Amino acid sequence: MFIRAYLRASTEEQDATRAKDSLEQFAKDRGKAVASYYVENASGTKLDRPELFRLLDDCKPGDVMLVEAVDRLSRLKADDWTALRSKIAAKGVKVVALDLPTSWQMLNASEADSFTGRMFDAINGMLLDMLAAVARKDYEDRRRRTGQGIARAKAAGKFTGRKEDADRNAAITALLREGKSWSAIRALTGCSRDTLARLAKRLKDAA
Repeated sequence: MFIRAYLRASTEEQDATRAKDSLEQFAKDRGKAVASYYVENASGTKLDRPELFRLLDDCKPGDVMLVEAVDRLSRLKADDWTALRSKIAAKGVKVVALDLPTSWQMLNASEADSFTGRMFDAINGMLLDMLAAVARKDYEDRRRRTGQGIARAKAAGKFTGRKEDADRNAAITALLREGKSWSAIRALTGCSRDTLARLAKRLKDAA
């Protein structure tokens, strides 16, 4: 049994590796080791996540996918979650999440008798579905509240949108003028690819 950890953050500005130490310690406390890490910056609302599916493709039956929380795995719509669950089941992968204590038994699955193993599989499957549904609802609720807040601010003439980080963008623009590569600029400034593309277009249009 290999333990493969999946680490996700929604945007390029967020640190997807933030929970790496927690996952490593969690496995160590149970006499296990994480065999490999799969890290990506992608929305949990999207099924198309290359690192997640690379993890599943690398897995053999009985391997464990370790995540910090179920919402790191999914904020998917019901149909997409069903598709992902089917892929996980087809590969024979067991999901262990730090926020789902009943799943922790999966790390010692070989020690359980057949009945106990099947019982935990059933319980964890039900709870995993429930937490995935809760994660999706939380996402939709936050989007709705944000939209309502923006609508109220616009009605009151107070909505100005997200403020631009002028100093950082000026530094990025200067690096673009110097001919630095995009990968070098992202490494130096920590900016997202979308931000870099927007500033590069702005610089080109101004030329």
